[in-house]
Formats: sequence, structure tokens, C-alpha cells
Amino acid sequence: QVQLVESGGGLVQPGGSLRLSCAASGFAFSSAAMAWYRQAPGKGREMVATISGAGGTTNYAGSVKGRFTISRDNAKNTVYLQMDSLKPDDTAVYYCKTYYLPYWGQGTQVTVSS
Repeated sequence: QVQLVESGGGLVQPGGSLRLSCAASGFAFSSAAMAWYRQAPGKGREMVATISGAGGTTNYAGSVKGRFTISRDNAKNTVYLQMDSLKPDDTAVYYCKTYYLPYWGQGTQVTVSS
């Protein structure tokens, strides 16, 4: 049974940082490309960042490039999203997903507000 469990969300002030984690189980994690998505209130779900199975290739949405960093630890079956210089527009529910397979986590709320 595939499971993706996100953690690390919360309330942060503009300019602050958060690190999201996604613990994976039930599939061959080290060979699976992974992605982070987000959905802001009243908006569609958008892809934020992706990472290849070995971690050597990453891609970012233009809105987060230079501020967010996706990484993974295949020994821990975990993918991370380091978010720096956060803006109010980054407020959303953040989801972890297997890039090619239709498995989603339950999401974690990130709120950027003073």
C-alpha cells in the first residue's frame, strides 16, 4: 500500500523559512521521480518542484525558483522541500506526489502572514 505523509507546514512570517518533509512507503522510492504541488485558496493545483529518482535532476516553477529547494534522502524514503524567503502568495496546501504515478499525500498547510 502506497503512503505519502507530509509534515512541516505551519504559520510563518513573510521572509521566513520552512522545510516540508514527505515520508514515502509501499513502492520503490529510490527509483521514483517525486514532485511537490500546491493549491492556494480558490486556485487550481500547481506543480512547484520535481526531482528525479537519484536526485540529480530538479525542476522548479518560475514563481519559486531561487527560493525553494527540493531534495531527497533515499535511505530514509523521504523527499524534502526547503522554502526560503517565503511570501504571502506562497500560502497554500502543499502536496507530495509520485511524479509518474497517481499517488498523493494528504497535504500540509503553509500560511505566510504577518
